[in-house]
Amino acid sequence: MALPPAAGGAAAPATPFAARPGGGLRRPSAAPPPPPPPPAAALRLGPLFWPWEKVKVGPLSVSPMGFGTWAWGNQLLWGYQESMDNELQECFNLALRNGINLFDTADSYGTGRLNGQSERLLGKFVREFEGWITTTTQNGPIRSPDDVVIATKFAAYPWRLTSGQFVSACKSSLERLQLDRLGIGQLHWSTANYAPLQERALWDGLVEMYEKGLVRAVGVSNYGPKQLLKIQSYLDSKGVPLSSAQVQFSLLSMGEEQMELKTVCDSLGIRLIAYSPLGLGMLTGKYDVSNLPKGPRSVLFRQILPGLESLLSCLRKIADKKGKTMSQVAINWCICKGTIPIPGVKTVRHVEENLGALGWRLSPDEISELESAAMAAPKKMIQNVFQTA
Repeated sequence: MALPPAAGGAAAPATPFAARPGGGLRRPSAAPPPPPPPPAAALRLGPLFWPWEKVKVGPLSVSPMGFGTWAWGNQLLWGYQESMDNELQECFNLALRNGINLFDTADSYGTGRLNGQSERLLGKFVREFEGWITTTTQNGPIRSPDDVVIATKFAAYPWRLTSGQFVSACKSSLERLQLDRLGIGQLHWSTANYAPLQERALWDGLVEMYEKGLVRAVGVSNYGPKQLLKIQSYLDSKGVPLSSAQVQFSLLSMGEEQMELKTVCDSLGIRLIAYSPLGLGMLTGKYDVSNLPKGPRSVLFRQILPGLESLLSCLRKIADKKGKTMSQVAINWCICKGTIPIPGVKTVRHVEENLGALGWRLSPDEISELESAAMAAPKKMIQNVFQTA
């Protein structure tokens, strides 16, 4: 029986597997006759994604959840220290062994002398991973480095004024990653609000890196619906498909503009990648006004957390009912909306917990309950200042 598509986005069809004696999975030699179709309500309540399934981002097949690496090298906001690198490598290895093959980074990730550290670490971890042959499990075959999709974002710095300079940024990222080609090359933000003349050069840079074979797919980040339509039309006129749009998207970032953007993405076949699906940690249930995170996040948390009692209570109730954590429920909501969430990970515990967001789905009633509680919150996440209309 085929699984139903996600609300607001279609998943790649699942491949059936059967149990093999002694463990593991095999393809069945002959499919049994299909059972009678169940009622529509039963279809809606069935699992949406199993961990070994993949979804499409343009020409690429990726896991229904990826991992973000903003914290890898960021000392100011996330307290990164180079002593963390061994555990970060364990995070990467554990993710791959469980079928996660999408990792998001950026050429600006890393503070001070550590600028670009996220890309350097990802490249190192890909090269040193030793599980290529054995990582064919129920969580999906990841047989070689080519199966890993690295999505990096190129900053629209004011000194990147020509398409050639933007292509050079891509080549620099490839050098740090020690790769010949990227999975997805993304424009980190639009300059339409403050340097509209620069915007066209950046678009041409995306076209050029795609035509040179430096990237397998092209995407954007922090684009609103109006500007997304413009760049999609321009790239299409150059014969370059726009495969992804990355934006802040969560139960705390589901305003009218974000939902309009999702509708535009669906109509154009663009996959929406949801960053900050846990609202920088506010949806994990680990913080309250008397227990705030260290660093700059505490200022934002102090403003928003006091109004989230109803939403956090709803998350906790559903999590308890399903035997899940609040983080897993919040991430699963993003998946049910047809997006690919990319929660950030710094510890093995983060990876283990986030993996629990896969292989099941919220019911329509639970989704509605969560969204009602989210809309009632007096304050939402502040949208990225670089996001356009």
